[in-house]
Amino acid sequence: MTDINHDIILKVTPLLKAHEGLRLKPYTCTAGKLTIGYGRNLDDMGINKAEAEHLLAQDINRAIHDARSLIKGFDSLSLTRKAVLVDMKFNLGINRLSRFKNMIYAIEEHNYSQASFEMLNSLWAVQVGARATVLAEMMAHGA
Repeated sequence: MTDINHDIILKVTPLLKAHEGLRLKPYTCTAGKLTIGYGRNLDDMGINKAEAEHLLAQDINRAIHDARSLIKGFDSLSLTRKAVLVDMKFNLGINRLSRFKNMIYAIEEHNYSQASFEMLNSLWAVQVGARATVLAEMMAHGA
C-alpha cells in the first residue's frame, strides 16, 4: 500500500463508518443486495480467501471454547478427540451438540467406543454421512 492510499484510507474510513453504519448480521440494502459489516456487498463482492481463512480461524477458536465449556476433561483428551468435538460443534452449534448427552457422558467416562456408537446412532450421522463415519472412527481410536 502506498502512502497516498494510506492517507486516503485514514480520511475515508470514518466517513464510510458514519455513512454505512455497522451491521454484524447480513441484511438487504436499499439496492436489494445482501450486505454485512460496513456495507460489504456480499452478492457482488463476497469475500476473498484470506477473509474466509480469518473467519474460519475465529470460528474455530469459538468452537474450541464452546467444546471446552461443554465437555468435562476436554483438555485431557487426545488432540484427535478434541478435533472431533470441535468439528461437531462447528457443524451442529453448541445447542445441538449439547443434546448428545450419551456421547458426552461416554467421553467423560473415557468410553470412546461408546461415544463413537452414540455419534453414529443419531439423526446427525444420517444427515452428514461420511463426515460422521470419519469422526466416529477418530473418536473411537483417538489417533
